[in-house]
Amino acid sequence: MIRKLRKLILSAVCVLSASAVFACAGLTAFAAEKPEIAAQGAVLYNASTGEFLYEKNADQRFYPASITKILTALLVLENCSLDEVVTFTDTATKNLESGAVSLDVTTGDRISVNDCLYGLLLKSANEVANGLAEHVSGSIPAFCERMTQRARELGCTNSNFRNPNGLTNSDHYTSPRDMARIADACFRNPAFLAIEKNTVYHFPATINRPNGTTIAMGHKMIAPGGAQYYSGILGGKTGYTSAAGNTLVTCVERDGVRLITVIMKSRSTHYADTKKLLDYGFAVAEKGDRLASDYAVQSTDGTVQQNAGPGAELEAAQTVQGTAGGNNAGSGNSTGSPAVTGGTGMVTASPGTVSAGPAGEISASAAETAAAATSSAAPETSAAETVTETSGPAAALTPGWHESSGGWYYVRENGNRASGERLTIEGYDYWFGDDGKMITGWHHAADGGWYYLRPSFGGMKKSAWIEDGGKWYYVGEDGKLLTDTVTPDGYHVDANGVCTDQ
Repeated sequence: MIRKLRKLILSAVCVLSASAVFACAGLTAFAAEKPEIAAQGAVLYNASTGEFLYEKNADQRFYPASITKILTALLVLENCSLDEVVTFTDTATKNLESGAVSLDVTTGDRISVNDCLYGLLLKSANEVANGLAEHVSGSIPAFCERMTQRARELGCTNSNFRNPNGLTNSDHYTSPRDMARIADACFRNPAFLAIEKNTVYHFPATINRPNGTTIAMGHKMIAPGGAQYYSGILGGKTGYTSAAGNTLVTCVERDGVRLITVIMKSRSTHYADTKKLLDYGFAVAEKGDRLASDYAVQSTDGTVQQNAGPGAELEAAQTVQGTAGGNNAGSGNSTGSPAVTGGTGMVTASPGTVSAGPAGEISASAAETAAAATSSAAPETSAAETVTETSGPAAALTPGWHESSGGWYYVRENGNRASGERLTIEGYDYWFGDDGKMITGWHHAADGGWYYLRPSFGGMKKSAWIEDGGKWYYVGEDGKLLTDTVTPDGYHVDANGVCTDQ
């Protein structure tokens, strides 16, 4: 797999006094506060890194309503060509729930798969969903079995589908986290994206509508110029039933950062909640990927030095050349792999949850690959030693990130340095050794688990495949290496965490 390397551009800014810079450029000045979400269930998923940045009842089961239809569309696209023709039957077009959205398609209508998908995703026509299901699997129940199975393949654990449209059924449910995984797979499909970018479409002639009809996208954040429009949006899907309330899936990408939001069981706050989550997600991403010039500080000799903090090297993926070291359980930088005891290995961290798995091609993130970083053991430093900051002695007491002796440290608001612990900082999990230095690479924690901390900025990898020395490893939602089990996307890993299905 070949990825581009993105250069981190460091540019100087105006020389400021040290006191003014620390007041304005400290990382805490850019802290993004997590929003208050009114809906009962919600997640914010960074599809570029595979991390959930916000969760509210993420694993609780809710009725999805019509956001169900994105999974229906995914299965259709994975099993049909767009020019195939769907012939509608009585079972597809009759006995719909009262008030269900429809395009008046009736028995005997013949419509291409391509046109049907527009009717499904823009108009949210329920009989069209039924017709597509029958076309793919022969019957609606058979298609629903495939829906549930496909969801499991994507790592979903709280989902069961009993119809292709989302109409109310007590056994038809999913969770915000599961729906984010489904949406991620959908928005990685080029044909799905091509449909989602359209705001209007002329649906062809049918028996009941011989002149055809113009349909419009129901998601209000997609149409440019609209009051709810959100810059960078790739698409989404609305849903509503009296039992489900308002549901909403949205995908937005800016500057290589792709975010997915899922709102469930909302009472008309779904757009406001979505905007809050997206604003928060991009604030976190901007904070992590900010150019080092944003944190430029003035040294004692008057020259401007760059002290960007580890987040300035935030990557969508990175290639790290390191020395495998076996059981490096102590503090400091860990560059070894859990199952490799010697030799030099290439560690390729793949962004996000990779549905293809180690045996297939890794799904590329929309974000470009960032600068490669060399991970090596840092000089030992006693926790009691004074940190000499690159930005001058006064910075030692400044809360936030500080660099010294080739390593990164984090100073709390009370002036104490983090050490021997795991901290969540601006949406990312970091681990600090007993000497206070931020750990990178593979880390063997006190709980006995192995974790992978990105070598370029220290943030923990979660729900992702990692290649090391030609072997594949999978870290779960909590960041811990999975061993002797089956991964969410269906691959077996042995007692050392090595994938055995290659």
